[in-house]
Amino acid sequence: MFKKILVPTDGSTLAAQATTAAVQLAKRLNAQIVGVNVIDPFPYIGIGDASAIGLQAYLTEAKGAATQALDALRLACKAEGVECVGDTIERNVVYEGIIETAEAEGCDLIVMGSHGHRGVKALILGSVAQKVLTHAKTPVLIVKG
Repeated sequence: MFKKILVPTDGSTLAAQATTAAVQLAKRLNAQIVGVNVIDPFPYIGIGDASAIGLQAYLTEAKGAATQALDALRLACKAEGVECVGDTIERNVVYEGIIETAEAEGCDLIVMGSHGHRGVKALILGSVAQKVLTHAKTPVLIVKG
């Protein structure tokens, strides 16, 4: 049924829960996991000389965290004998990066975590998971935290 499962990860506990579900599903279906970590490359707006230094520090930290998140996904896959590939991409809009990756990699399922906020809190916060669910053409499995 599903042969290529996209797992967006940010290294959080919620992402780890989604990873566990995705790896177990992939193992049962003999599917491949495709991991992605999306970094916003321009969140820092500085003034003067501090701007370049602040941006570089942010990108170094973000790429380090992305590597750790993807390494955790790879380890979970390896432990269960599931094939895994993954990469970090830079996009200003995280949910668009996730959807673009699913399409570019030919993924037939996206498995990701969500806090499961409801009501006004969900309306105010919005969520990457909600936006992926709304805009993706690929089926999405949400693992609630």
